[in-house]
Amino acid sequence: MSKRSTKRRVDGWLIVDKPAGMTSTSVVNKVKWALDAKKAGHAGTLDPEATGVLAVALGEATKTVPYISDALKAYEFTVRLGQATNTDDTEGEVIAESDDRPADAEIRTALTEFEGDIMQVPPQFSAVKVDGQRAYKLARDGEDLELAARPLWVEELKFVSRPDADHVILEMTCGKGGYVRSIARDLGAMLGCYGHVEALRRIWSGPFELSDCITVEEIDALAKTPELEERLLPLQVGLDELPELRCRPEAAARLRNGNPGMVAASDLEYGDEAWVSCDGEPVAIGVYKAGELHPTRVFVQAES
Repeated sequence: MSKRSTKRRVDGWLIVDKPAGMTSTSVVNKVKWALDAKKAGHAGTLDPEATGVLAVALGEATKTVPYISDALKAYEFTVRLGQATNTDDTEGEVIAESDDRPADAEIRTALTEFEGDIMQVPPQFSAVKVDGQRAYKLARDGEDLELAARPLWVEELKFVSRPDADHVILEMTCGKGGYVRSIARDLGAMLGCYGHVEALRRIWSGPFELSDCITVEEIDALAKTPELEERLLPLQVGLDELPELRCRPEAAARLRNGNPGMVAASDLEYGDEAWVSCDGEPVAIGVYKAGELHPTRVFVQAES
Protein backbone atom coordinates (compact mmCIF):
# COMPACT_ATOMS: atom_id res chain seq x y z
CA MET A 1 0.00 0.00 0.00
CA SER A 2 1.48 3.35 -1.04
CA LYS A 3 2.22 5.94 1.60
CA ARG A 4 -0.25 8.81 1.68
CA SER A 5 1.26 12.20 0.87
CA THR A 6 1.47 14.63 3.77
CA LYS A 7 1.67 17.60 1.42
CA ARG A 8 -1.14 20.13 1.70
CA ARG A 9 -2.67 22.89 -0.34
CA VAL A 10 -1.00 26.25 0.24
CA ASP A 11 -1.97 29.25 -1.88
CA GLY A 12 -0.08 32.52 -2.21
CA TRP A 13 3.34 34.04 -2.87
CA LEU A 14 6.50 33.79 -0.81
CA ILE A 15 9.05 36.35 -1.98
CA VAL A 16 12.58 35.14 -1.32
CA ASP A 17 15.85 37.06 -1.30
CA LYS A 18 17.79 34.41 -3.21
CA PRO A 19 21.38 34.04 -2.03
CA ALA A 20 24.37 33.56 -4.31
CA GLY A 21 25.37 29.98 -5.00
CA MET A 22 21.82 28.58 -4.94
CA THR A 23 19.70 27.77 -7.99
CA SER A 24 16.17 29.13 -8.36
CA THR A 25 14.84 25.55 -8.42
CA SER A 26 16.59 24.79 -5.13
CA VAL A 27 14.88 27.81 -3.55
CA VAL A 28 11.48 26.59 -4.76
CA ASN A 29 12.13 23.11 -3.36
CA LYS A 30 13.14 24.57 0.01
CA VAL A 31 9.94 26.64 0.15
CA LYS A 32 7.81 23.57 -0.71
CA TRP A 33 9.53 21.59 2.05
CA ALA A 34 9.21 24.36 4.63
CA LEU A 35 5.48 24.80 3.99
CA ASP A 36 4.65 21.13 3.23
CA ALA A 37 3.16 22.51 0.01
CA LYS A 38 1.85 20.38 -2.83
CA LYS A 39 2.63 22.76 -5.65
CA ALA A 40 5.08 25.61 -6.22
CA GLY A 41 6.98 27.40 -8.97
CA HIS A 42 8.90 30.62 -9.53
CA ALA A 43 8.29 33.63 -11.76
CA GLY A 44 11.61 34.24 -13.48
CA THR A 45 14.89 32.37 -13.08
CA LEU A 46 17.93 33.99 -11.52
CA ASP A 47 21.41 32.65 -12.34
CA PRO A 48 22.94 30.67 -9.44
CA GLU A 49 25.37 33.46 -8.51
CA ALA A 50 22.70 36.18 -8.77
CA THR A 51 20.83 37.39 -5.69
CA GLY A 52 17.61 39.23 -4.94
CA VAL A 53 13.90 39.00 -5.57
CA LEU A 54 12.71 35.51 -6.48
CA ALA A 55 8.91 35.29 -6.43
CA VAL A 56 7.78 31.78 -5.46
CA ALA A 57 4.16 30.96 -6.28
CA LEU A 58 2.31 28.30 -4.29
CA GLY A 59 -0.84 26.40 -5.17
CA GLU A 60 -3.39 28.45 -7.07
CA ALA A 61 -0.93 31.36 -7.31
CA THR A 62 0.99 29.34 -9.92
CA LYS A 63 -1.83 30.25 -12.32
CA THR A 64 -0.77 33.90 -12.07
CA VAL A 65 2.95 33.27 -12.77
CA PRO A 66 2.76 34.42 -16.43
CA TYR A 67 1.68 37.90 -15.31
CA ILE A 68 4.81 38.26 -13.15
CA SER A 69 7.09 36.64 -15.74
CA ASP A 70 5.90 39.15 -18.35
CA ALA A 71 6.13 42.17 -16.02
CA LEU A 72 9.00 44.65 -15.87
CA LYS A 73 11.91 43.76 -13.59
CA ALA A 74 14.86 45.76 -12.27
CA TYR A 75 18.45 44.69 -11.67
CA GLU A 76 21.47 46.34 -10.10
CA PHE A 77 24.71 44.88 -11.41
CA THR A 78 28.44 45.42 -11.42
CA VAL A 79 30.33 45.27 -14.71
CA ARG A 80 34.00 44.32 -14.59
CA LEU A 81 35.66 46.31 -17.35
CA GLY A 82 38.74 45.13 -19.20
CA GLN A 83 37.92 41.42 -19.37
CA ALA A 84 35.62 39.18 -21.42
CA THR A 85 34.76 35.67 -20.23
CA ASN A 86 33.21 32.75 -22.07
CA THR A 87 30.19 32.83 -19.75
CA ASP A 88 29.91 36.64 -19.60
CA ASP A 89 30.21 36.46 -15.80
CA THR A 90 32.81 35.48 -13.20
CA GLU A 91 32.02 31.76 -13.48
CA GLY A 92 33.82 31.45 -16.82
CA GLU A 93 37.34 31.68 -18.18
CA VAL A 94 38.85 34.98 -19.26
CA ILE A 95 39.05 34.91 -23.08
CA ALA A 96 40.12 38.50 -23.83
CA GLU A 97 41.63 41.44 -21.95
CA SER A 98 42.25 45.14 -22.53
CA ASP A 99 44.11 47.88 -20.67
CA ASP A 100 41.73 50.53 -22.02
CA ARG A 101 39.30 52.04 -19.53
CA PRO A 102 36.52 54.38 -20.70
CA ALA A 103 35.70 57.60 -18.92
CA ASP A 104 32.39 57.92 -17.05
CA ALA A 105 31.02 60.18 -19.78
CA GLU A 106 31.75 57.55 -22.44
CA ILE A 107 29.90 54.92 -20.42
CA ARG A 108 26.89 57.18 -19.87
CA THR A 109 26.68 57.90 -23.59
CA ALA A 110 26.98 54.22 -24.52
CA LEU A 111 24.17 53.23 -22.12
CA THR A 112 21.62 55.14 -24.21
CA GLU A 113 22.22 52.67 -27.07
CA PHE A 114 20.79 49.89 -24.92
CA GLU A 115 17.46 51.55 -24.11
CA GLY A 116 14.12 50.99 -25.84
CA ASP A 117 13.54 48.10 -28.25
CA ILE A 118 16.86 46.34 -28.75
CA MET A 119 18.05 43.03 -30.17
CA GLN A 120 20.11 40.91 -27.80
CA VAL A 121 22.14 37.75 -28.40
CA PRO A 122 21.90 35.42 -25.36
CA PRO A 123 25.12 34.27 -23.66
CA GLN A 124 26.69 31.05 -24.96
CA PHE A 125 26.10 29.58 -21.50
CA SER A 126 22.34 30.13 -21.27
CA ALA A 127 19.19 28.02 -21.14
CA VAL A 128 17.99 28.86 -24.66
CA LYS A 129 17.43 25.81 -26.83
CA VAL A 130 19.48 24.98 -29.95
CA ASP A 131 18.13 22.04 -31.95
CA GLY A 132 16.31 20.82 -28.86
CA GLN A 133 19.30 21.10 -26.50
CA ARG A 134 20.19 23.75 -23.93
CA ALA A 135 22.88 26.12 -25.14
CA TYR A 136 24.92 25.76 -21.93
CA LYS A 137 25.18 21.99 -22.44
CA LEU A 138 26.49 22.45 -25.97
CA ALA A 139 28.86 25.20 -24.84
CA ARG A 140 30.26 22.92 -22.13
CA ASP A 141 31.01 20.37 -24.86
CA GLY A 142 33.13 22.97 -26.60
CA GLU A 143 30.72 23.94 -29.38
CA ASP A 144 30.90 27.51 -30.70
CA LEU A 145 27.26 28.48 -31.00
CA GLU A 146 25.61 30.96 -33.35
CA LEU A 147 22.69 32.09 -31.21
CA ALA A 148 19.98 34.20 -32.80
CA ALA A 149 19.37 37.71 -31.51
CA ARG A 150 16.13 38.20 -29.57
CA PRO A 151 14.06 41.32 -28.99
CA LEU A 152 14.13 42.96 -25.56
CA TRP A 153 12.44 46.04 -24.15
CA VAL A 154 14.77 48.05 -21.90
CA GLU A 155 12.81 50.69 -20.02
CA GLU A 156 15.92 52.26 -18.49
CA LEU A 157 19.64 51.57 -18.15
CA LYS A 158 21.32 54.01 -15.82
CA PHE A 159 24.76 54.73 -14.42
CA VAL A 160 24.77 54.29 -10.61
CA SER A 161 28.42 54.65 -9.60
CA ARG A 162 32.05 53.99 -10.56
CA PRO A 163 33.82 52.43 -7.54
CA ASP A 164 37.13 52.30 -9.41
CA ALA A 165 38.57 52.26 -12.93
CA ASP A 166 37.79 48.55 -13.39
CA HIS A 167 34.18 48.56 -12.23
CA VAL A 168 30.90 50.34 -12.97
CA ILE A 169 27.59 49.76 -11.20
CA LEU A 170 24.47 49.99 -13.37
CA GLU A 171 20.72 49.60 -12.90
CA MET A 172 18.46 48.20 -15.62
CA THR A 173 14.68 48.00 -15.86
CA CYS A 174 13.59 45.64 -18.62
CA GLY A 175 10.91 43.29 -19.89
CA LYS A 176 10.79 39.53 -20.12
CA GLY A 177 13.78 37.57 -21.42
CA GLY A 178 16.58 40.02 -20.71
CA TYR A 179 20.12 38.78 -20.11
CA VAL A 180 22.12 41.16 -17.94
CA ARG A 181 25.26 39.22 -18.90
CA SER A 182 24.64 40.12 -22.54
CA ILE A 183 24.29 43.80 -21.64
CA ALA A 184 27.66 43.72 -19.86
CA ARG A 185 29.31 41.87 -22.74
CA ASP A 186 27.90 44.16 -25.43
CA LEU A 187 28.61 47.32 -23.44
CA GLY A 188 32.24 46.27 -23.06
CA ALA A 189 32.44 45.56 -26.79
CA MET A 190 30.93 48.95 -27.65
CA LEU A 191 33.40 50.71 -25.35
CA GLY A 192 36.29 48.73 -26.81
CA CYS A 193 37.46 47.40 -23.46
CA TYR A 194 35.49 44.15 -22.97
CA GLY A 195 33.27 43.48 -19.95
CA HIS A 196 31.45 40.87 -17.91
CA VAL A 197 29.07 40.76 -14.94
CA GLU A 198 30.79 40.53 -11.59
CA ALA A 199 27.70 40.84 -9.35
CA LEU A 200 23.96 40.84 -10.06
CA ARG A 201 20.98 41.57 -7.82
CA ARG A 202 17.30 41.72 -8.81
CA ILE A 203 15.80 44.59 -6.83
CA TRP A 204 12.17 44.24 -7.91
CA SER A 205 9.99 42.05 -10.11
CA GLY A 206 6.51 43.26 -11.10
CA PRO A 207 4.74 44.18 -7.83
CA PHE A 208 7.34 42.45 -5.62
CA GLU A 209 10.23 44.33 -3.98
CA LEU A 210 13.17 43.52 -1.72
CA SER A 211 11.12 44.78 1.24
CA ASP A 212 8.71 41.87 0.63
CA CYS A 213 11.49 39.30 0.84
CA ILE A 214 12.28 36.59 3.35
CA THR A 215 15.77 35.11 3.51
CA VAL A 216 16.63 31.43 3.14
CA GLU A 217 17.91 31.51 6.73
CA GLU A 218 14.52 32.77 7.93
CA ILE A 219 12.77 30.04 5.93
CA ASP A 220 14.91 27.41 7.67
CA ALA A 221 14.21 28.94 11.09
CA LEU A 222 10.43 29.18 10.52
CA ALA A 223 9.98 25.91 8.60
CA LYS A 224 6.81 23.96 9.44
CA THR A 225 5.44 26.80 11.60
CA PRO A 226 2.38 29.05 11.23
CA GLU A 227 4.73 32.05 11.33
CA LEU A 228 6.15 31.13 7.93
CA GLU A 229 2.68 30.86 6.39
CA GLU A 230 1.93 34.34 7.76
CA ARG A 231 4.68 35.66 5.47
CA LEU A 232 2.69 34.63 2.38
CA LEU A 233 1.23 37.31 0.14
CA PRO A 234 -2.23 36.62 -1.38
CA LEU A 235 -2.29 35.13 -4.87
CA GLN A 236 -4.13 38.15 -6.29
CA VAL A 237 -1.01 40.28 -5.75
CA GLY A 238 0.26 38.53 -8.88
CA LEU A 239 -2.63 40.07 -10.81
CA ASP A 240 -1.74 43.63 -9.86
CA GLU A 241 -1.48 44.72 -13.50
CA LEU A 242 -4.98 43.46 -14.42
CA PRO A 243 -8.25 45.23 -13.59
CA GLU A 244 -10.43 43.53 -10.97
CA LEU A 245 -14.13 42.85 -11.52
CA ARG A 246 -16.66 41.52 -9.03
CA CYS A 247 -19.45 39.00 -9.33
CA ARG A 248 -22.22 37.35 -7.31
CA PRO A 249 -21.92 33.78 -5.91
CA GLU A 250 -24.08 32.28 -8.68
CA ALA A 251 -21.81 33.80 -11.33
CA ALA A 252 -18.74 32.61 -9.40
CA ALA A 253 -20.04 29.04 -9.58
CA ARG A 254 -20.45 29.33 -13.35
CA LEU A 255 -17.00 30.80 -13.80
CA ARG A 256 -15.34 28.11 -11.69
CA ASN A 257 -16.92 25.54 -14.00
CA GLY A 258 -15.35 27.26 -16.99
CA ASN A 259 -18.50 29.01 -18.19
CA PRO A 260 -19.05 32.75 -18.82
CA GLY A 261 -20.41 34.60 -15.81
CA MET A 262 -22.01 37.99 -15.28
CA VAL A 263 -19.84 40.62 -13.60
CA ALA A 264 -20.57 44.00 -12.08
CA ALA A 265 -20.80 46.95 -14.46
CA SER A 266 -17.43 47.96 -15.86
CA ASP A 267 -15.93 50.51 -18.22
CA LEU A 268 -13.65 47.87 -19.73
CA GLU A 269 -13.72 47.48 -23.49
CA TYR A 270 -14.82 44.34 -25.27
CA GLY A 271 -11.94 41.84 -25.28
CA ASP A 272 -9.98 43.36 -22.37
CA GLU A 273 -8.38 40.90 -19.95
CA ALA A 274 -9.38 41.07 -16.27
CA TRP A 275 -9.78 38.97 -13.17
CA VAL A 276 -12.90 38.56 -11.09
CA SER A 277 -13.49 38.11 -7.37
CA CYS A 278 -16.45 37.17 -5.22
CA ASP A 279 -16.60 38.24 -1.57
CA GLY A 280 -12.90 39.07 -1.76
CA GLU A 281 -11.85 35.65 -3.08
CA PRO A 282 -10.30 35.25 -6.57
CA VAL A 283 -12.55 33.33 -8.95
CA ALA A 284 -11.12 33.49 -12.46
CA ILE A 285 -9.04 35.32 -15.05
CA GLY A 286 -10.57 35.89 -18.44
CA VAL A 287 -11.75 38.14 -21.23
CA TYR A 288 -14.47 40.75 -20.69
CA LYS A 289 -17.29 40.63 -23.23
CA ALA A 290 -20.40 42.76 -22.86
CA GLY A 291 -21.01 42.34 -19.13
CA GLU A 292 -19.60 38.83 -18.88
CA LEU A 293 -16.20 37.38 -18.11
CA HIS A 294 -15.20 34.48 -20.33
CA PRO A 295 -12.70 32.54 -18.18
CA THR A 296 -9.29 31.41 -19.42
CA ARG A 297 -8.01 30.37 -15.96
CA VAL A 298 -10.15 29.49 -12.95
CA PHE A 299 -9.21 29.33 -9.29
CA VAL A 300 -10.28 26.46 -7.07
CA GLN A 301 -12.31 27.73 -4.13
CA ALA A 302 -10.34 28.08 -0.92
CA GLU A 303 -10.82 25.32 1.61
CA SER A 304 -12.92 26.39 4.55
